[in-house]
Amino acid sequence: MSASTKPVKRVTTHILQAMKERGEKISMLTAYDFSMAGILDAAGIDVLLVGDSASNVMAGHETTLPITLDQMIYHASSVVRAVKRALVVVDLPFGSYQGNSKEALASTIRIMKESGAHAVKIEGGKEIEESVRRIISAGVPVMGHLGLTPQSIYKFGTYTVRAKEEAEARKLKEDALLLQELGCFAIVLEKIPAALGKEVSEMLHIPTIGIGAGPDVDGQVLVTHDMLGITKNFHPRFLRRYLELYDAIKEATEHYIKDVKEGDFPNEQEQY
Repeated sequence: MSASTKPVKRVTTHILQAMKERGEKISMLTAYDFSMAGILDAAGIDVLLVGDSASNVMAGHETTLPITLDQMIYHASSVVRAVKRALVVVDLPFGSYQGNSKEALASTIRIMKESGAHAVKIEGGKEIEESVRRIISAGVPVMGHLGLTPQSIYKFGTYTVRAKEEAEARKLKEDALLLQELGCFAIVLEKIPAALGKEVSEMLHIPTIGIGAGPDVDGQVLVTHDMLGITKNFHPRFLRRYLELYDAIKEATEHYIKDVKEGDFPNEQEQY
């Protein structure tokens, strides 16, 4: 078995870089709990993102802003306990890093020490330069995030595609180069034109992970609840549903209720 096909015991930032260099796509999904993380890890996912999207899909908030650092650490700890192979990256939540690089480092240290995660993800470019610099200088791997940055939703006022105009596209490219220069090991590109995703991916030597950024980035990420069809009324163009679990779980639950009501469950084989 060659070195390139030898099974990976643990995905690291170094392995992700090697994957980009040999043209192997990187797979990434979100995870927030022990049970789901274990399934995704066993399937061979490369990166698990403990996303602040937990604010939406786990807690029912309209935006990612309400989730706290303590809650992110709880979710991350649950995921880390299940994982044997994947790289676990944790979002720094809103309010834990903006405008204060010392607080950014303190938040990161809490995540790393209390959850056992492998890296953090942070939204923004030039405006968070000092926070990224301080975190990386402390030895913590950082994944960047550009394009649509959900923590800035009230500034944008919409979840529509970003960087369609030349000025915003130019800033995104400048920010991507800056994050690479600062030492980020990868950058998520969210909801930008496919041509821009390709351009950014080709000009960077670090991996890019796209969500609604076209096919020519170095990897793809989706929210697991969206990909599995657990969420019902969310239909962005970039989403491919691989299952329709909402309907399947609802049907199974209805069947269980019927069996209980009719006295069919438990039967003779299901009792002591």
